[in-house]
Amino acid sequence: MKTPKYLVPNDYMADPAVHVFNGRLYIYPSHDWESGIEENDNGDHFDMKDYHVFSTDDIENGEITDHGVVLEVKNIPWAGRQLWDCDVACKDGKYYLYFPLKDKNDIFRIGVAISDKPEGPFIPQENPIKGSYSIDPAIFDDGDGNYYMYFGGLWGGQLQRYRNNKALECAALPEGDELALPSKIVKLSGDMLEFAEEPRDILVLDENGNRLKAGDTERRFFEASWVHKYNGKYYFSYSTGDSHLLCYAIGDNPYGPFTYQGTILTPVVGWTTHHAIAEFKGKWYLFHHDCVPSGGRTWLRSLKVVELEYDENGKIKTIEGGGQ
Repeated sequence: MKTPKYLVPNDYMADPAVHVFNGRLYIYPSHDWESGIEENDNGDHFDMKDYHVFSTDDIENGEITDHGVVLEVKNIPWAGRQLWDCDVACKDGKYYLYFPLKDKNDIFRIGVAISDKPEGPFIPQENPIKGSYSIDPAIFDDGDGNYYMYFGGLWGGQLQRYRNNKALECAALPEGDELALPSKIVKLSGDMLEFAEEPRDILVLDENGNRLKAGDTERRFFEASWVHKYNGKYYFSYSTGDSHLLCYAIGDNPYGPFTYQGTILTPVVGWTTHHAIAEFKGKWYLFHHDCVPSGGRTWLRSLKVVELEYDENGKIKTIEGGGQ
């Protein structure tokens, strides 16, 4: 599949998380709805009131099944508004959906909902995960019984409001030669419902082993953490946000540090770039979104997939996004 393919042409889905469960590929996107609020950097123009789940047994030529609404804001006890990017993990026959949601004080927390099936529906817990904050939870199953959550996002993702896992009195966003704000990693508890430790920083280093600076906007982390494993190495990928790139770095363990490698996807049409990387039936795929079908209307986003390739050294070949 050398040409990107739209997956859900009749609706606006974005921010895909993708996993293979029981030999079938499942896609867990966010759902763009217009809120009627003027577009702003906090994303208030996106209502995002529910989640759908999609699946297929043939990503290139098969049908995409829409399993319908599997979780809604109105059914979450602690909800305020805005279900942003989610992810799902499987353990002992149960499926755990992790979602960012603004609470009644308009502060992002991360919640958990549970199902007996990968396609849901998912039943939310009464409260968010203790000590959780910010957005974009991505779950990595290392295959040894350990599950890790990567999370965090700047600007509307509220990461700049925290240091050392504590809320600041005033948000502080580094600039210029100050160190870039890192994304976070935390091991999950055995029951998958809590953090098993304090979240740690994910350090992305340059070719000289130095941490990236805030002013290095074409390489530093902004949002959309994702981790996959290839040939024994851990690939940490992420969006640079306002410079509109998907980048990646490689490390030797889930905690990093990770050394910057390059660009996976050049800018797409639309402001945000958010993705997942998964292997299915012997091929690797990049799932992402752009705003072409909406004609730029409030930047409503649509899911896409394209084959992802590595060179002989394990470097990811850059994919052209088709944007500015």
